[in-house]
Amino acid sequence: MIDTADTAGPKAPAPASRGPVMDRRSLTRLTVIVVLLLLALFALPPLMSAYYTDTMIQVAIYSIVTLGLGLLVGRVGLYSLGQLAVLTIGAWVGARLLFATSQPYILVLIEAGLVTMIIGSLITLPALRLRGLYLALITLMLAGAVEVILATLNFPNGGGGFSGYNGSLLHIPQIRRPSFAGTDPAFYRFSVIVAIVMFLLVFAHLRTRPGRAWAAIRQSEPSALAAGINTTFYKLWAMALAAFVTGVAGALLAGADRELFSIDFPIQNSIELLAVVLMGGAFALSGAVIAAFLQSFLPALLQNWGVPNDWLIILFGVGVMQVLATAPGGIADQFPKDMKRLYRLVSRLWSRPSAAAGVPAGQAGKGGTR
Repeated sequence: MIDTADTAGPKAPAPASRGPVMDRRSLTRLTVIVVLLLLALFALPPLMSAYYTDTMIQVAIYSIVTLGLGLLVGRVGLYSLGQLAVLTIGAWVGARLLFATSQPYILVLIEAGLVTMIIGSLITLPALRLRGLYLALITLMLAGAVEVILATLNFPNGGGGFSGYNGSLLHIPQIRRPSFAGTDPAFYRFSVIVAIVMFLLVFAHLRTRPGRAWAAIRQSEPSALAAGINTTFYKLWAMALAAFVTGVAGALLAGADRELFSIDFPIQNSIELLAVVLMGGAFALSGAVIAAFLQSFLPALLQNWGVPNDWLIILFGVGVMQVLATAPGGIADQFPKDMKRLYRLVSRLWSRPSAAAGVPAGQAGKGGTR
């Protein structure tokens, strides 16, 4: 038997030395996030044209949608293809409230999120005992049912009755925005702030008991059950939270587009949404932002360059194959690793000429900086 006291003794200070390093890394990461958010809120809007301002509004909104789907896929292991239908419900409820009431926009966002959370939870309740492909198929069929229902009701456009739909399509008023965010740049800033609040809400869940329960469920549901975790309750909690943030995104989308139609939410986009979440990185919050850029900014960029949108299908197909084959963590996980490898490769190549010239390896960096 090996005496662990003797072997572990010299290695004991190692964890203590890693503590400050982790603190420094966390502080650096937080500083970078704050700087990027300040740039996005204040420096970016004056530099963008109207076209890209509208595109960045879509990025901010869809980052909330991909956040909700990434929560289900990456944290709980629930592959849902019905998240676009949940977004449609949130947009319908938000548009109806904005037309029918004079409530503050922020209150409408909360109400749309709560109503969508209730409806989304009830819809997905029968599918709680399913996982994998079966859950994906069930949620896709539920999304198709929601699409049929809302195509029949149509989106509110200032008309009367329950749906608020005006069939004559004459003098359709636009969906109102908050008084303090009437212009596109102001609404962009408002959308970014709402997205930050939704990210903080999900982050708070991940750092507390629900996050630990979701991690256990994803790792092994039988083991989570054996540990005393109510898996049905926590899966329903995750679906409710994902539906709430997606409902808020839907109400934001109503104010962003100003006019909504049922054809704006084709069911096939549900597959595309799952693809970008996998490519962006379902296991990291930053992956939701990357996925939103893939979902909204990349198509707008290709369209501005005159590239047909059909190429996106090929790009997303290759991206999903890459994720499944070599990069399960997506871009959010793989890109930093690739940058570290590139840095090491450049460092080796930079040190070789110095070594060939007779410069000691330890002084190669000093000689190169002079």
